[in-house]
Amino acid sequence: MTTVPHSRLFEAGGFMYLPAVFQYSGGVAAAQGFAMVRQRFSKPLPLAEAFAAVEQHLAAIGRPTSAFAHCELRSPAPFSEQGFVAFNRVYVQKLQSWGLFAGGDSQDNPVARTNVCPVYDPPAEPAMYAFSYTVPAGARLTGGFMVAGSGEASEKAGEAYRDRIVALHDNSPEGLVRKVDYVLETMRLRLAGLGFKWSDANSAQIYTVQNIGHLVGPMMAARGIAPAGLCWHYARPPVQGLDYEMDVHGAAADGLIRP
Repeated sequence: MTTVPHSRLFEAGGFMYLPAVFQYSGGVAAAQGFAMVRQRFSKPLPLAEAFAAVEQHLAAIGRPTSAFAHCELRSPAPFSEQGFVAFNRVYVQKLQSWGLFAGGDSQDNPVARTNVCPVYDPPAEPAMYAFSYTVPAGARLTGGFMVAGSGEASEKAGEAYRDRIVALHDNSPEGLVRKVDYVLETMRLRLAGLGFKWSDANSAQIYTVQNIGHLVGPMMAARGIAPAGLCWHYARPPVQGLDYEMDVHGAAADGLIRP
């Protein structure tokens, strides 16, 4: 993995995005004249309720549903590969109804996403933890980006997940180094594709149940990764066989919604 991806403009939403796969983009950034705002729910909401709350929130601030750029989901447990595809097919139907996804055989989805599975107090069904959207920029509110979550697997089309996972079932110290290094490089490339670097991040979140504490210093802090620190969620990635996931945020503003 050496090529920096190129971003595209999603004009209807006021943001740039990195093309990836049908269920999500690799990341989003506010287009010129806009700012990226993140809102976290005080508790994760089941997807149907969450989408209704997002729609209501956007309408209240005068923004179209096409401004919805990024979401952070929580699922009950890791999916099988077939189960993950089935879930994603249902998920993108809402994006299609909001004018964000063309549907059919389209692989061009501008909305970035993280989807992970908490080990403790998991939701009973897929839920939304947070979401991000664009607003017109102001004197004190401009720019911002959200890099989608990624586990230690390539997005190469046509291959089974297990064939794309780095160090599959290897949680030895050497295996964990390979997994973390792969994900860090994915994050770096996505940041670069959006025109940013690690020092621009104001939040980096890691999702794993593996003991990677000894890697935070030499592999992350020493490289200048996550200058604002790391947030470790004790959660698993969304597909069976994956062990480590990460995302990176640089929102222009961050808020809390109490439904």
